[in-house]
Amino acid sequence: MPKKKSKSGAAPKRGAGPKMKRGLPAHRVPEDQQLAAALERQDTAAVAFALRNDWVVMPLLPGSGPDQIRVFRADGAEKFMLLLFSAPERYVEMVPQEPAHRFLAYDGPTLRDFLEQNIEGLEAVWFDLAGPHSMQANPQDVLDALRLDVDAVAGDTDAAGDADN
Repeated sequence: MPKKKSKSGAAPKRGAGPKMKRGLPAHRVPEDQQLAAALERQDTAAVAFALRNDWVVMPLLPGSGPDQIRVFRADGAEKFMLLLFSAPERYVEMVPQEPAHRFLAYDGPTLRDFLEQNIEGLEAVWFDLAGPHSMQANPQDVLDALRLDVDAVAGDTDAAGDADN
């Protein structure tokens, strides 16, 4: 008998990021530059900025086991969807029937690391899927946006070296 495909699963090859036992870290950017504001404006550049400079809510698999990032798969799909949220409340709105909503706050470098290790298994990244201002992105586009800071720093170093010659 064929196995039934799960609607959710865990794809990470690496452990979860920093644990948040009580609340979330302080935002690193002003409110108008946070992910929720960028999603409300449907501004992809602002979403990329928020992902690089602030944090995002990463759902964990339900249960009491070790922390594993929760990814979702549509019926019949081969790859997973990564769902990211601007706030824990947005995650709760998506799966209100669950008794507990485990999550971690991921900063830009941690999210970039996760995507670099798991991109082959992802077909889409959704932001605040339950609304009110959801957006979808290609995983490679999100990874490219997260790499901008790393590439910019490397480019600045090269440019400084060229100026000396």
